[in-house]
Amino acid sequence: MATATLTIASKNYGSWSLRGWLLCKMAGLDFEEQIVNSDDPSTRAELLLLSPSFLVPCLTHDGIKVWDTLAIAEYLNEILPQAGLLPEDRAARAHCRSISGEMHSGFTNLRSALPMNIKAHHPGFKVWVGAQADIDRVVSIWRECLAKAAGPFLFGPSPGMADAMFAPVVTRFLTYDVKLDSDCAAYAQTIMNLPAMQEWIDGAKAEPDEVVELDVEF
Repeated sequence: MATATLTIASKNYGSWSLRGWLLCKMAGLDFEEQIVNSDDPSTRAELLLLSPSFLVPCLTHDGIKVWDTLAIAEYLNEILPQAGLLPEDRAARAHCRSISGEMHSGFTNLRSALPMNIKAHHPGFKVWVGAQADIDRVVSIWRECLAKAAGPFLFGPSPGMADAMFAPVVTRFLTYDVKLDSDCAAYAQTIMNLPAMQEWIDGAKAEPDEVVELDVEF
């Protein structure tokens, strides 16, 4: 029997849910997933980008509830430090926390212009200038990390907290046909090839399409 429950939203559209889910998978936590109906206010807040604070994903473990993605990452790092979600080196760990926090609180133009939709594909998508600045910053972060750690993940040979935080961006880049240099394209493919990502994508593709009717303009 699983020792924890992770409450998530749509696998096709829920970028924050993907982050929390990947963190649990990367940590090796035994958990059951509970998917909240798309009509639930917390789920809609995530999918419509209407709230800076989401109640999904929410990890329940040992009688403790943790519902912010960064908090989930830190909690998992405390209870399962052997998983290596954060780098051992103090400087690298500070860098990891910094870029994860930047992803957590920034890139609003990218989020609104390129909403997560794993089942969709838009070849030749026209990216407006505000979103392009966010894309350029993401690519800069990836290049710096990959150069320092020599890949294939942002902080070395194993996936961790920062990779989980940027994984939904990888799916967005593929959905909207964002052109990447060879190093960043290889990193994106590495993320997509993770067994956990493939499992999530299979789940996303199996979802019904009713969420596309959400009344919001991106």
